[in-house]
Amino acid sequence: MKLVFAGDPMCSWCYGFGKELTALTQRHPELDLQILVGGVRAGATDLLDDTGKQFRLGHWARVEEASGLPFNRAALLARENFVYDTEPICRAVVAVRRLAPQADQLAVFRALQHAFYVDGLDTTDGAVLAEVASAALAQDGHAVTAAALHAEWHSAAAIAVTSAEFSHVRSLGIRSFPALLLDTGDGLYEISPGYAHADKLEQQLQATLQHVAAAA
Repeated sequence: MKLVFAGDPMCSWCYGFGKELTALTQRHPELDLQILVGGVRAGATDLLDDTGKQFRLGHWARVEEASGLPFNRAALLARENFVYDTEPICRAVVAVRRLAPQADQLAVFRALQHAFYVDGLDTTDGAVLAEVASAALAQDGHAVTAAALHAEWHSAAAIAVTSAEFSHVRSLGIRSFPALLLDTGDGLYEISPGYAHADKLEQQLQATLQHVAAAA
């Protein structure tokens, strides 16, 4: 039995959800966590203009109010010629998983989120992603160099796996992020179809576990 989290590091509600999911997983060390990347704007080619920036800032304000997490608005507003393509950062999550499957994948996912939302880094740049991810892995006790991560990120295999994962997430019927499911081995059960606080997630998880036990 495990939890399945589908999200995208450059989805603002997923950023807010990261704190809540960390709290939930700490309460349930008996449940493994599988992270699936959804690619909310994977392959986007349009430049982020002022209208797009203001649209995102509106979302950021709501996420900040709900989660209490910080946002670097100045960095977003200062961006020029920026394409909000989330495929590169999703591929970084896949590359980390392929090179360090035993690492705390959620911690790395959240480090990538922090790099974009707080540090204001260009998380569409593979070199930046490799530096951030390798530092997060080192903090978790896994020695994977930025060069190794960058090479894996560039690999045809990582590109193919990332694309296949986007398709797999869609095949599960997930159309918005974040999404949290419980995989019992016999089926998938929805815990949360969007952002929710850890206590609410706990309530829904307990209700689902009781339902599964009663049906066994």
